[in-house]
Amino acid sequence: MDLLKTLVEKGLRRELPTREEALAVLATSDDELLDVVAAAGKVRRQWFGRRVKLNYLVNLKSGLCPEDCSYCSQRLGSTAEILKYTWLKPDEASKAAAAGVAGGAKRVCLVASGRGPTDRDVERVSGTIKAIKEQNEGVEVCACLGLLSDGQAERLRAAGADAYNHNLNTSEGTYGDITTTHTYADRVDTVNRAHAAGLSACSGLIAGMGESDEDLVDVVFSLRALDPDSVPVNFLIPFEGTPLAKEWNLTPQRCLRILAMTRFVCPDVEVRLAGGREVHLRTMQPLALHLVNSIFLGDYLTSEGQEGKADLDMIADAGFEVEGAGTTTLPEHRSGAACAPCGGADGGEGAGACAGAVPTARADVAPADAVRTDLVAVRRRGAGTDIAPNA
Repeated sequence: MDLLKTLVEKGLRRELPTREEALAVLATSDDELLDVVAAAGKVRRQWFGRRVKLNYLVNLKSGLCPEDCSYCSQRLGSTAEILKYTWLKPDEASKAAAAGVAGGAKRVCLVASGRGPTDRDVERVSGTIKAIKEQNEGVEVCACLGLLSDGQAERLRAAGADAYNHNLNTSEGTYGDITTTHTYADRVDTVNRAHAAGLSACSGLIAGMGESDEDLVDVVFSLRALDPDSVPVNFLIPFEGTPLAKEWNLTPQRCLRILAMTRFVCPDVEVRLAGGREVHLRTMQPLALHLVNSIFLGDYLTSEGQEGKADLDMIADAGFEVEGAGTTTLPEHRSGAACAPCGGADGGEGAGACAGAVPTARADVAPADAVRTDLVAVRRRGAGTDIAPNA
């Protein structure tokens, strides 16, 4: 297939595909799916070998968010029956992080609901970062606290944060359809603030919110332009009690195409399989490891993930290996460049119609009678509870 040969060659050279080529990946048929995975897998192995980086989420503050992001179970007006609690103390957060590190996690992601941190919040999180670093040697810490204001990224960096996550989520053209309390430009600004402060920027997307193929390509191309070091790809978990509760648009095949397209556009970036993989990829999760080089271990922010041991078994059975703390994730030309503009979440609690002619054999949209709402498990354990975390 000439398309895939061209995309592999471009990926090995770190050359940006055309929009038409990216759209063509999303429009391939099910008969071509394994060829697409194999082609993107060549690019993945070129830059990351067979290593899989494990990340672990700690939800520092859950629920009660004033923002109205339609995909989020913590949003303003959400009636989803999730855990709600205020800030964890540094020792509580460090204890939760240790569970993930014990399971092999190399990076701990500290997340807090809200529009953005106050200066007091930054001070609080800085104390948590220091506690985690002191008690877990060599661990990376990524903060995800919402929109940043002047000086906050620098303070997080000084406290020991290695990275900052803030997802674009969807294309600029459709952003207003999912959120009205802040703008797409606000999100871009925060990613740029993280870059400028010397933090490794982490920014990704959510698929499955009813977007078109063009929207998916738009947001991935925008991410390429921002040049984050890591790109988490979330698949919408349609929580009851949120505006997108009935958006069951994804199939395993569709998810794999989206991951492959992301890899071709961002060949040498840490592409992370994030929220929703268990719900939408299901038994085809191992195939996704040929496309991504990073996953979340255990639970997400407000939903339960696959058991940590099952994740580790899946990685080993698929012929991959967990990336050790002494290994640099990014390829040499990107590693050590976190302070230069080069280079989940559960944003997927946190696609639509495809462009062009689509073979009728494709099943990109799940039939209404195939909806598996039983697969959505609201988190009842881990940080903020007396029950041990799933790691």
